[in-house]
Amino acid sequence: MRGGIADLRRMPSDVVDSGPQRTVSRYAGKGRGTPVLLVPPLAAPAVCFDLRRGCSLAEHLVLGRRRTYLLEYGDIQFADRELGLEHWVEDVIPAAVRAVSADARGKPVRVIGWCLGGILALLAHAWDADVPIEAAALVASPWDFSKVPLIAPLRPIDAMTRGWLVTQLYRGLGGAPAPFVKRGYQLVGFDKYVMKPWTVLANLDNRELLAQIEAVDAFMDRMHAYPGRTFGQLYHRFFRTNDLADGRLALTDGTIDLADATVPLLAIAGRGDGIAPVAACHHLGDLVPNASVALETAPGGHLGVLTGRAARETTWRLLDAFLDAPARRLARRPAA
Repeated sequence: MRGGIADLRRMPSDVVDSGPQRTVSRYAGKGRGTPVLLVPPLAAPAVCFDLRRGCSLAEHLVLGRRRTYLLEYGDIQFADRELGLEHWVEDVIPAAVRAVSADARGKPVRVIGWCLGGILALLAHAWDADVPIEAAALVASPWDFSKVPLIAPLRPIDAMTRGWLVTQLYRGLGGAPAPFVKRGYQLVGFDKYVMKPWTVLANLDNRELLAQIEAVDAFMDRMHAYPGRTFGQLYHRFFRTNDLADGRLALTDGTIDLADATVPLLAIAGRGDGIAPVAACHHLGDLVPNASVALETAPGGHLGVLTGRAARETTWRLLDAFLDAPARRLARRPAA
């Protein structure tokens, strides 16, 4: 009745760099130490890192006096339909990392990526080792789509149509429009979506839960579109042929091999995640023979593991330890 109970104010920030499909902002505050860049997935709004006060990873990092930055892609238009994965891996993310490093007086950058954001950040490092990434934490980033149970029932249908129906759809629309992306997320959590009215009624005395539900609803209402060519590559390379499972991804300019990744890595999987199950995320440990990698789990679903009510005592503590550790000590950690 009063307009909601969740505190949805964004953490204050200033733009330090911008370009095509790229805006890099530095959060206000007396940050110190190694700069941290938050990398969201495509289509999902960057407020995933700043969901609401009290459940905001950005707020947590700023209050911890870390020099924190955020990458945003902005709205995707029909005119952007020819943008492919190459654009994000070879241009957008490297430019953002270099801008953060320059703003931090040349210091190397530690990256925290959620879902596809983590995948793109690691691919960018494997593609160009000169991008000043010192270490990368990947939250809910799947690497083997055969280990995603939600996809299994769709594979026989896709095999019969050979991807024709989906291909014609995204080509005709110029991508995956924002409403489609939103419905896709809701479909994954269909049980929670259907039961939400009952959950609200049964918890009218639980202000924290109601605030979280409200914040997630606001997040879902801000979904972006996928550019056509990018969506096509994700569909054919990730979903249909599962290219990432062997650690190699062929793009227009060449093939990216995760064996070329050398920076220390942290992979955190949500124990209740239906989009990126633990096995799909931890498959990363088999793909990076030349990088140290720590494989961890935390409670929560796909968004909850990043910024749920339990994340402060679980995921965020793992991230704090990862960010506090000297790079040389991270590099000594054995691959899992």
